[in-house]
Amino acid sequence: MEKYYLTTPIYYANSRPHVGSAYTTIVCDVIARYKRMCGYEVAYLTGTDEHGVNIERAAEKLSITPQQLVDKNQQIFRDLWKLLGIQYTDFIRTTSPEHARAVQELIRLTRQKSPQAIEKRRYEGRYCIYDNLYVSDSAEPAHCPICNRPAELISEENYFFRLSDYQQKLLDLYERQPDFVQPDFRFNEVKSFVQAGLKDVSISRMSIKWGIPWPDDPDHVFYVWYDALTSYMSGIGFADPDPARSGKFERFWPADVHMIGKEIIRFHAVYWPAFLMAADLPLPKRIHAHGWLLFEQEKMSKSKGNVAYPEPIVKVLGNDALRYYLLRETVFGQDGNFSREALITRYNADLANGLGNLASRTLTMIADYLHGTFSIDEWDAAVKSNLQLIRIANSAAAQVKKHYNRFDFSSALEAIWSVIGEVDQFLTVEKPWTKAKNPEDRQSLAVVLYAAAETLRFVCVLAHPVVPEATQKIWAALAQPVAVNDVRIDELIWGELKPGTRISKPEAVFPRVDKKETMERVEAMEQEIRGEGTKAPAAESSAAAATPAATGGTSAAPAGAPTAAAPPDGAAKIAIDDFAKVELRVGQVKSAEKVAGADKLLKLMVDIGDEVRQIVAGIAVSYQPDELVGRKVVIVANLAPRKLRGVESNGMIVAASTAEGKPVLCTFTEEVPVGAKLK
Repeated sequence: MEKYYLTTPIYYANSRPHVGSAYTTIVCDVIARYKRMCGYEVAYLTGTDEHGVNIERAAEKLSITPQQLVDKNQQIFRDLWKLLGIQYTDFIRTTSPEHARAVQELIRLTRQKSPQAIEKRRYEGRYCIYDNLYVSDSAEPAHCPICNRPAELISEENYFFRLSDYQQKLLDLYERQPDFVQPDFRFNEVKSFVQAGLKDVSISRMSIKWGIPWPDDPDHVFYVWYDALTSYMSGIGFADPDPARSGKFERFWPADVHMIGKEIIRFHAVYWPAFLMAADLPLPKRIHAHGWLLFEQEKMSKSKGNVAYPEPIVKVLGNDALRYYLLRETVFGQDGNFSREALITRYNADLANGLGNLASRTLTMIADYLHGTFSIDEWDAAVKSNLQLIRIANSAAAQVKKHYNRFDFSSALEAIWSVIGEVDQFLTVEKPWTKAKNPEDRQSLAVVLYAAAETLRFVCVLAHPVVPEATQKIWAALAQPVAVNDVRIDELIWGELKPGTRISKPEAVFPRVDKKETMERVEAMEQEIRGEGTKAPAAESSAAAATPAATGGTSAAPAGAPTAAAPPDGAAKIAIDDFAKVELRVGQVKSAEKVAGADKLLKLMVDIGDEVRQIVAGIAVSYQPDELVGRKVVIVANLAPRKLRGVESNGMIVAASTAEGKPVLCTFTEEVPVGAKLK
């Protein structure tokens, strides 16, 4: 049996994953499912990157240890992947003992094979803590090219990897393997970067203590990229004393594909192969960089407030809806735009009216008109007479397999859904509901419905990697003897629905939804997630931290909730111009009432001097409506309005959050006029 090994990026464990993170993981799950259905033995690795200054600082703000923080956050990733039905085989944590052993062994191997590759010297330059990137080798102020935040000045003794020595070796690799980086235009970017000249890179830090100790020099810890990249090997048993684990590494390494976002291509296509060359280890076969998933035409970022979360979509529309939309809507490799409205439109048009409707009408007619089965003669006549539909299905299967192999998921789904359209048209022309009225048309009726059911079976196999839950439900209604994921997609034959099979009416796999109501439900659940944030483990400190309630006022954010993209409000600084963008004003509550159907929400009418604003705030767990009337509060006045549970909110109440997560309103001990601005 051939092997196939693929990896997601190792996700940084200091914030909750959003739809952008889920996109990469779903893509890899689709590839893994497809490869298994082609007969491959698949290893699929994901995991969490748990070291670095962001983790250290976030934990310090919460008065907990870094280990407590990452223990909590890595579980959020695991829980989400379970919700999304991700079938990974291995999950690596960079704080695990086996990973630390692998990182230290890689550096020992490098020193043995390439003694000149590592040297110790002083570094002074600018470093971005958010992207773990050395920005410049100068003390002059500089901004990160990825996130555009100001880079911090670093001056310390480091171990360096002599990347400059590997420039020609990398160029030779690119010449030898023209598909090493995909898509092609990303490969051209990588080659241009290397051709322009490479600088040596620091692979240790002294200023950070939260990391893997350097062998024989414990004052240093490994720089995050050398640490994180090694997880692709440690996760499948590199340097593991257990023979079973080390045997898995021998079986599956090198990786067939590292699936990554385009922003980290340099680390994977330049640094990583150079690290492996120095250790004389096999290189991965391919680095595939996909585009960003944009929201309102911008990259999703918690600091911008334009993040969509997977959980509400899955809980409202189902797992398959998100998987189908992400892979159908986006041309893989390019940037895609995420839209809740487009997702619901796709759901109703392609899933409810397409696959769901075809399954329902076909299998219901077989159950009602034919008592749920076909005879041998009816099967034989159907296989012999439906040559055009057979040709369409077989042609589509060949196209779909080609598209899957090229990671062209959108085209694969387009080809599959064209078959669904052909079957719908076939039923419209043949009118089995009319044939069912005449007993003499029994065989003709059976031929038509067998052709529709068998093509539906065919479609289930082709679509299963993308929409596994719905296709398995339809498969069960077709009473197939093995699970759909056990069928060889590369050996698919039309006509395998056996005579005598007892077909049943299926449950509705994709019931139609109302767009407006669904949008409101998803948005309300997302607001609750934003309010919860990534709650930290219980800390001994009960001090409250002043934080605004989540955008739109759904609920107060937990004290010090860590965020990956947003600059921390402690050690990292913002410019006065950034603060000046937020308009904080004194308001006085004129009335308050509960929002129907929401335990946490109150609707407030707040006088801010020149107008009275309606604001929805998640403070009902701490305050009764009547005790708020007349109270002065602080509001963010220049937020765009948004609806929560169908009620429009025009601002945000500023609150603190206790260690127990209860909101506490910010107010004043001295008399302050309504409408006054906070400076």
